[in-house]
Amino acid sequence: MWLWFKCVVLFVVINVNRLLISGTSSNCGKTTITMALLAAFQKRGLDIASFKSGPDYIDPMFHRKVFNVKTHNLDPYFCSEEMLCEQFIRNRGSDLSIIEGAMGFYDGIGVEGDASAWHVAKSIKSPVVLILDAKGMSNSAAAIIKGFKDFKEDSMIEGVIFNGISEGLYPLLSGILETIGVKSYGFLPRKEEYSVESRNLGLITADEIEDIREKINGLRELAEKHIDLDGLYELSKTAPVLESKSDFIGSSLKQNDDLDNECHESKPRIAVAKDNAFCFIYEENIEILEDLGCEIVYFSPLKDEKLPDNISGLYLCGGYPELYPEELSRNKSLCKEIKEMVTKGIPTIAECGGFMYLHDSIEGIPMVGLIQGDCIKTDKLQRFGYIEIKALKDNLLSKEGESIRVHEFHYYDSENCGEDFMAKKASNGLEYLCCHASDSLYAGFPHIYLPANPDFAKSFVKNAEKWNVE
Repeated sequence: MWLWFKCVVLFVVINVNRLLISGTSSNCGKTTITMALLAAFQKRGLDIASFKSGPDYIDPMFHRKVFNVKTHNLDPYFCSEEMLCEQFIRNRGSDLSIIEGAMGFYDGIGVEGDASAWHVAKSIKSPVVLILDAKGMSNSAAAIIKGFKDFKEDSMIEGVIFNGISEGLYPLLSGILETIGVKSYGFLPRKEEYSVESRNLGLITADEIEDIREKINGLRELAEKHIDLDGLYELSKTAPVLESKSDFIGSSLKQNDDLDNECHESKPRIAVAKDNAFCFIYEENIEILEDLGCEIVYFSPLKDEKLPDNISGLYLCGGYPELYPEELSRNKSLCKEIKEMVTKGIPTIAECGGFMYLHDSIEGIPMVGLIQGDCIKTDKLQRFGYIEIKALKDNLLSKEGESIRVHEFHYYDSENCGEDFMAKKASNGLEYLCCHASDSLYAGFPHIYLPANPDFAKSFVKNAEKWNVE
């Protein structure tokens, strides 16, 4: 992967058509308009890739499932500007790449707004189209847009799409924008029949929406009628060329002798939980494990009565186990096998939902029973946000004192969160103990983004190789 090559540095100039779709705030219509654009451009036969800024699982998963496009995260908290650019180049679409921003355009960590969608736009030099829910506005819309454009000298904002307005209001709004020198690229009227429901962590998953194809087709038709698709595509072409410092094109980790000797003596099979209950995992985590020589095999804790054969590692990712506690509990044979395998020492990562699954119970309903205690629902987000966790002892993923940037996002809490890592919040410096860790286990609420510290991934793979040999 782009992050850990040790090959000869080459400079490759690459042209990537791209647009970053951001908004004035959360819930202003970014996701709806991004889906409408993906559908409309895809129908035109373009090869598209989509990206999401920030630590979001659901929107990328939605795009992969519904549009069958390459989808990745771009997160300035986890990655340096150079790494972010390399990641974007590696996973770009050959015709167009669309990046959806998170929250409001400038919203991030602290007063400076670090790790915002603006930081992503600046890092990959992308033109920005701002989404504004302008229902009930006229001149106020221009004031808001001008404020966003002028707030940073290099705002990258080149245009606006209005959301939730009527066809009759659009000529007035687009005319007002001309007075401040910002181009309008159309609007999307509010159509409740095409809306996608959400829950506490974002959109509900694509598998849960019976009429998803009808909704997407409806959004596409609205975009084709009301949005200047030709103009947006021409805008994407104005993005400057990007310079890649890593010759990853046509390359892989297997070309690196040091890593071959270190991580490729055998090919460990990693069993990764994947179903409606366990669906939150970064695509980049899978890629780094594959680049380090692993074979990924998926299984469903909801449906499969046993783990895949001949595995040497286990990855229980996050998701919504709290929505399926009875089904998970009824699968007693798998719960028993997982407890036995983890107790024997198979290298295991269990994060957030996967961590909850390893507990005695979720709200009193029996689970795997490896970690003592119950997981209970609370009425607010617990320890929400970006954090950095530092190991307080040697463990499966790291040596004592080593750290990695991660994030937490969960309403449920545990009676036994663990105390083998020290977490420090990026926003305010608050510190607290978290996670269970041993020579063969990492289990905790924090979600890990392995490219943020590839040594964590290497350590997991090395331990999986040892298990494979033994």
